[in-house]
Amino acid sequence: MSRPLDFWGKANTEGMRSMGLKSLIVVLFGMVSQIAAQNGMVMSVYTVTSKSVSVQWNKVPGASSYKVKATPKGSLESSSYSQFGGNFVVGSVNSLKPNTIYIVEVEAVDGTSNLLGRATIEQITAPDVPGISKAYSKLSNSITVEFNAVQGASSYILRAESESANFFSETQVSSSPGTVLNLQPCTEYMLSVISVNSGGRSQPSLPQKAKTVVAAPQLIAASPNSSTIQLYWAPVTKAVFYALDIIMEGSGIRIRLNTTKLSVTIPNLQAGTTYCTKGNAFDVDNIPGDDITVCQITRPSPPLISQIKPSSCSPQGLVVNFENVQGADRYLGLSSTGNNCTSTGSQCILSPVSCGQNQSITITAINQAGPSSPSKSMNFITFPCSPQTLWVEESVPGSCTLHWGAVTWVEYYMAFIKRDDGTEEFCNTTRTTCSYTCQCSFTYFMNVFAYNRAGPSPPGQVLNYTTFPCCPKNVSVSLVSPETLAITWAPVRGAEVYETRAVGSSDLILCNDTSPVCALSDLRCNTKYSIVVCPCSERGCNNNCSATTKETAPCQPIITRIQQLDPFLVSVSWTASNTGAMYTANLLEKRGSHTCSSTGTFCEVTNLPCGTMFDVSVIASTSAGSSFPSFTVPLETVPCCPESFTVTQVTQAMTNVTWSPATGAKTYITTLTSPRGNAKCHTLSTSCLMGCITCGTNYTVSMEILSSTGHKSLCTYHGFSSTTCCPWSVKLYRMTNNIIRVFWHSSSSQSTYIADLYGSVSNYTCTPQAGANFCDVSEIMCGDVYTVVVAPLSQGSKIKFCSQRMYSGKYHLLKKLILIIISLLSHLLNYNQP
Repeated sequence: MSRPLDFWGKANTEGMRSMGLKSLIVVLFGMVSQIAAQNGMVMSVYTVTSKSVSVQWNKVPGASSYKVKATPKGSLESSSYSQFGGNFVVGSVNSLKPNTIYIVEVEAVDGTSNLLGRATIEQITAPDVPGISKAYSKLSNSITVEFNAVQGASSYILRAESESANFFSETQVSSSPGTVLNLQPCTEYMLSVISVNSGGRSQPSLPQKAKTVVAAPQLIAASPNSSTIQLYWAPVTKAVFYALDIIMEGSGIRIRLNTTKLSVTIPNLQAGTTYCTKGNAFDVDNIPGDDITVCQITRPSPPLISQIKPSSCSPQGLVVNFENVQGADRYLGLSSTGNNCTSTGSQCILSPVSCGQNQSITITAINQAGPSSPSKSMNFITFPCSPQTLWVEESVPGSCTLHWGAVTWVEYYMAFIKRDDGTEEFCNTTRTTCSYTCQCSFTYFMNVFAYNRAGPSPPGQVLNYTTFPCCPKNVSVSLVSPETLAITWAPVRGAEVYETRAVGSSDLILCNDTSPVCALSDLRCNTKYSIVVCPCSERGCNNNCSATTKETAPCQPIITRIQQLDPFLVSVSWTASNTGAMYTANLLEKRGSHTCSSTGTFCEVTNLPCGTMFDVSVIASTSAGSSFPSFTVPLETVPCCPESFTVTQVTQAMTNVTWSPATGAKTYITTLTSPRGNAKCHTLSTSCLMGCITCGTNYTVSMEILSSTGHKSLCTYHGFSSTTCCPWSVKLYRMTNNIIRVFWHSSSSQSTYIADLYGSVSNYTCTPQAGANFCDVSEIMCGDVYTVVVAPLSQGSKIKFCSQRMYSGKYHLLKKLILIIISLLSHLLNYNQP
């Protein structure tokens, strides 16, 4: 208990600074039961006994002594005092009464007896010390203690100590007597009792010695035979001798044996009977230790076999009947061939047993002790084995003989022959052969049983024998593709597979199938084949069936050349290796197809549409069928010419050419041709603006149309004549009587012109006589500005693209005056030259 003193004496100040004092006391002093604080002084109960209370307190600064007083609560009895120096923090009050509530008070005073602090707490003392009346051991691992009860005790603690065993334990009990467990056998212990209440524990009682008894011998029992039991055990520590009591179950007879040995054999016992043995070990004081009881049954006596017969439930089983014996849990049957069976009744079935054997059988009874001796053996001959190696001989068609190998332990044979249509026959014989009638296209199932007194042999080999199947009927050969023939026929009874052979001029094709249909593919084209269908069974194939001849379709043509002879005529050429074939060329487009046929190597297709893409293929046909189409070759006809074409003159030297879209056209090249020159344009659209046109000229119009692949068409249209040339050097001359003459120069004297004058007030028109190059406008207003246009007439219509000129009446007078002045100046200059 040094830690509390150190804490309160040396570390009080530091501990109180770091944490609450009350918490520190609770944590560090597990034995503290109560805490009280008053006037800055803290007190707690440290230990409690029946006659004392120990308390501890905090050190009060300036205190020179501490006074501890205990006063019985609610009693007039005097108090008990204890005085301690100023360095003490723990103290006790003694001479108290057990199981009594006290008011415990601690006062701290200085050197002048001034009270510095006080703390008070209420505490009950522990109960009175009990006394042991008796301690004894009945079991090797425990001691029972009897003691007197004390007032106020809520429980008791039994304390057991042994220096020799290095053992210490405390066991809490509620009353007397109490038992201390987990002790060692034959060991002396010091025992004491402590009373307990809410205040604490009393002092231990006066100790008393007690010794545990020796342990029980660990008996192991066995029965080596039906009349003996053996007992043996390991030595028990500190045992002097052993006592055994043997009692037969259900009997009052007891056998007592004392021995110092570690094993005992008990003879002359009843078979299959249980004997129980109680065993004790005795120490040197002749005190018996723990007892142990083991029960052991003797082995049963051998059973007696009464009968062996074949099992009605299992053809390969033997039923063994026997008499039950006392004490047997089950029975084991054994045969000389190694078979065994188990049973809890009076019979067991050996299964499976082998055929054709003379077996020796015994029965053994078994219980927990082990097996009895085997019973007297009994012999039994089992059923015969199944005949093996079955085979059929068919010396002539329709007459068959079944053969099989001989077996032992047999009296006779039974052969069963069943046809696949349900017809069945059998023969009973002592020989190993059986003859029967076998028809064609049937399958026969045959098995043979051997018999003796034990019964029939188990089912043996089942032989399947199928006679030769007949030739199929209704054989049909059809051409399903140019190089594939489909053959069908009526199913044949007994046929497992059909072998179809197709023999051509230089090849052999085979087809094996279980169905009455066959497809022979990859045949040579344009070839005659001899086809035979042979039905087959396990015996082989019927190769005597008649043949059917069938020709394959013609060989696939190969296109060698496609030539477009004109825009609407195409010639298609191909290779021809077939005999007597008709060839058809097919030109397929989106809107339909065009064909031509020939027995030679080419044909011509007419009336083809222009600007169209065709897929060209050729098929060969004979009476046998049609060949595969040849590989497709593309064909494109030349583009179509536009249905409408228009040339419009825009200016004197420029025209606009338009046309409708042409089927198959990609680009257009338009050409205007004349002796005076040509004009050309190349475009993707359906119009073209052409310059460099000569007026008053006849042109030949043509168009070259190109497809996207380069095919071209040349289209020629009606001629185009450009308009008469516009006049030039248009002049106005003022005549008399308000008449203005319009004068011009022209390229054609045969053309007709018209002159228009547009003024701000009035407009005027004049038309000259044919072949003339002037006309007069009368009654014109003077002093006005006029726009003058002189244009030729084309088919009665005025050309609108001739240029305009502006003139004024005053301007013409001024112009004449200027011209006269210039003329005079020119003469003067010429005159003055040397």
